[in-house]
Amino acid sequence: MQTRGGAERVLLELVRHLDASACVGFVDRTLFPDAFEDGRLFDLNAHQRFDALRIAHMLYAFSTRGADIASRFGERIYSGAYSVLAERAGHEGRSIYYCHTPPRFLYDLRRHYESATPMVLRPALASLRNWLQPRFEAAVRRMDIVLANSENVRSRLRQHLGVEARVVYPPVDTHAFRWLSDDGYFLSTARLEPLKRVDVLIRAFLRMPSQRLVVTSGGSELARLRELARGASNIHFTGWIDDVTLSDCMGRARATVYVPVDEDFGMSPVESMAAGKPVIGVAQGGLLETVRPGETGVLLAPDFDTEEVCRAVLDMSQRNANEMRSACEERAAMFSRARFLERMDSILQHPDRQPH
Repeated sequence: MQTRGGAERVLLELVRHLDASACVGFVDRTLFPDAFEDGRLFDLNAHQRFDALRIAHMLYAFSTRGADIASRFGERIYSGAYSVLAERAGHEGRSIYYCHTPPRFLYDLRRHYESATPMVLRPALASLRNWLQPRFEAAVRRMDIVLANSENVRSRLRQHLGVEARVVYPPVDTHAFRWLSDDGYFLSTARLEPLKRVDVLIRAFLRMPSQRLVVTSGGSELARLRELARGASNIHFTGWIDDVTLSDCMGRARATVYVPVDEDFGMSPVESMAAGKPVIGVAQGGLLETVRPGETGVLLAPDFDTEEVCRAVLDMSQRNANEMRSACEERAAMFSRARFLERMDSILQHPDRQPH
């Protein structure tokens, strides 16, 4: 729990709703100071400065101490790819896996991660894959119930593991977002990582000095993207902000712009729609399940370029955005916390009944 992302929200919702304990690889107490009651959190403290060491530590922690902790409980819900390593064949009771995505460096983005890894480290990456993939797949197949956070992830599980899953969309706190005004700026909330393609947005707004972009996030690409936008008075970086400030920024934007590569689900577009703000997104991944083109936003082609981003932004006038407001709010309600908890309760109480 090092960011306030979708996976973390799912965990917190389940812990609160089920009055459950939680075992996590690492928790950043500055981000989650009051998230867990005393004695209800098992922190494996698998934190390292470098990604490779952090992953190795996480895998070891879940497969050893995590497995020992899991054995104490008669019902276990796993959320997160590495957590499933804590499930052992001898564990009694029921095990459920809520899958945000199979590890993408093992499957659909294998080549991307290989090319992004320095040549000297590629043998280590190959060793990690060879160790993790069979263990991950064996653990998933031991689960009594497998859930996916989207049809997109359900398809990945079927394609790469031959596992059938039920879709339960993650909980979005739709009541935390509302329409406040249209201050004319466009909002990007995606983490600043290569697969989020925020650099394409910045290049587009560099060509549109009359249009403002506010970037409310951080990540490994922050320094590079700040440099890319240097001197552009219409592009503003806030860094990570708290939930209240995010809600305010969302409520005053004209629209949000969110164009990741094959996103698993994508909670940000739903939050945008909850605030009555249309989404300029991409016709790929989870956005195909949440955003309705022409009704709650615009979906660019998967191979879009800066020119297409510019066109979508310029076409999103105040009038056009306002006309989508009601449809956005109605659509967001389909992904509310209440719906998530209702479906989870149904599965836990009636595991043989399909959610509807």
